Amino acid sequence: NEMFAIADRLMGGSRINVVCADGKTRMGRIPGRMKRRQRVRAGDLVIIKPWDIQNEKADIVFRYRRTQAMILSRRRLIPEEIDVF
Repeated sequence: NEMFAIADRLMGGSRINVVCADGKTRMGRIPGRMKRRQRVRAGDLVIIKPWDIQNEKADIVFRYRRTQAMILSRRRLIPEEIDVF
């Protein structure tokens, strides 16, 4: 139930707008364990898990570094809707 997404805009309060692989825009929540170790910026490739209750919200599970995202793009593993690398 996870999918790729591109971080679009930081909203503050550990929230971020993401553009998902299915074409929807969701509000992503950065969990505390990730917020303390990694910084999510606009334009980053992330993996999200949409909520079961509210489909317009999601949790951010993992953030790819720029070089990792470029390797995934070269191997054509990222959907074309969000492939900006």
